[in-house]
Amino acid sequence: MTILLSTLNARYTHASLGLRYLLANMGPLAQQTRIQEFVIGAKTSDLVERILAHGPRIVGFGVYIWNVEETTRLVALLKRVAPQVTIVLGGPEVSHETNEQEIVKLADYVVTGWGDVTFPKLCGEILNGPKPLMKVHAGVQPPMADIALPYSLYSIDDIAHRTLYVEASRGCPFKCEFCLSSLDKTAWPFPLDAFLEEMESLYARGARLFKFVDRTFNLNVKTSLRIMQFFLDKIEANPDDPVYAHFELVPDHLPEALKESIAKFPPGALQFEIGIQSFNPEVQALVSRRQDNAKAADNIRWLTEHSTTHLHVDLIAGLPGEDVASFARGFDQLVGLGAQEIQFGILKRLRGTPIIRHTEPFGMVYDPYPPYTVLATNAIDFPTMQRLVRFARYWDLVANSGRFAHSTRVLLGDAPFENFMAFSDWMFTKTDATHRIALEKLAKLVQEWLQLRGMPREEAAALLASDYAGKVDHHAAPKAAPAAVAPVRQVRHLAA
Repeated sequence: MTILLSTLNARYTHASLGLRYLLANMGPLAQQTRIQEFVIGAKTSDLVERILAHGPRIVGFGVYIWNVEETTRLVALLKRVAPQVTIVLGGPEVSHETNEQEIVKLADYVVTGWGDVTFPKLCGEILNGPKPLMKVHAGVQPPMADIALPYSLYSIDDIAHRTLYVEASRGCPFKCEFCLSSLDKTAWPFPLDAFLEEMESLYARGARLFKFVDRTFNLNVKTSLRIMQFFLDKIEANPDDPVYAHFELVPDHLPEALKESIAKFPPGALQFEIGIQSFNPEVQALVSRRQDNAKAADNIRWLTEHSTTHLHVDLIAGLPGEDVASFARGFDQLVGLGAQEIQFGILKRLRGTPIIRHTEPFGMVYDPYPPYTVLATNAIDFPTMQRLVRFARYWDLVANSGRFAHSTRVLLGDAPFENFMAFSDWMFTKTDATHRIALEKLAKLVQEWLQLRGMPREEAAALLASDYAGKVDHHAAPKAAPAAVAPVRQVRHLAA
């Protein structure tokens, strides 16, 4: 083994699609290449030992917003103990503002952007000459039909225990300034027949959970319908062998043909991630987000009322020009539309995104360390932003976890944002914590809050019991909403 492809995933259940694309496209070097994935939080020296046990000449690291700090330490230590090993970086975190980063200074080479063609070529030159003179190599984007698909590289263990990320297209035609996909010129589809053949193979090998990372799954409705029909056929042929598929939808584009297809799916088969981000037209215009808010709201309402799809709808706090009152109105509107999960995120300044142009006009202050979260704006000061951060965390624990469905409805009442913010502020005074809150303790706190708001003790206890009976786990924290939504999106920008 000569070339090792590696990354630090956010969780074990996340299998790196980017590394598998690279291995699938290594050509003559494929036999000398292997993948070794790790999980953040491991001891750096142990990772170096495990990497060097393979005796690699080249190590390629996928660098993302969630692993850049740990990967920097890993590269630094690797260079100390094995300076003869050539280190190549790739991924979204090092593809922009490249020369400013410590990890880039430590490494030998960097591939920015698409790595499918450029990384194998670079490895060949490192191994066989002539030695590359430049440190930074801009990734070449090949025709989509020329990219070897990586799905056969998901192992049986991956299929049994991990989320399988797939993509029918790359890129995005929209220009939302907080997103790295705003740098794309358009969306590029893979040849659909070849893609569906790969999905058929995955299904035959036992895959039942498919998470699409396409930015705009429903942009081309004909393609969407064929893909959804693929899954519907599997479900109808084997109703006792459930399939689960996750797609990200453009919220204001849901034509009747797509609705008809969606309505055919049984409960538990579909999840749609829908990025609203803001319902404020002025804020949307500032960040170059085109969205018909009325259509988006109508589509979400239709999905909640006429389908069994699980909806995961995103809002972002801290966008330029949006104050708390504006965000609260959008939050209350989404609650009223009935989505099962509202992912309340705080704006992050991803490297390379055009959102930086608003920094001075709107007083945007960002954390200098990953994930570069906004700390304050001219409309939301730092203490208020901290309250919003805690709101988001408690919202995950109580509302998005699904453990307190009945209690949450009562807690929110007719002023969801205002009422949950009051609960959040009280929670923090009671616990001085937002993590490591045991489920049993959380349930008692919810009940105590309901009593403080005037609900009789017996009624509050009965309400909690309707949610909570039989669910006590004295050792585990409550399940949070999917914490890896942002990382998953960055899978689109392939890593070296």
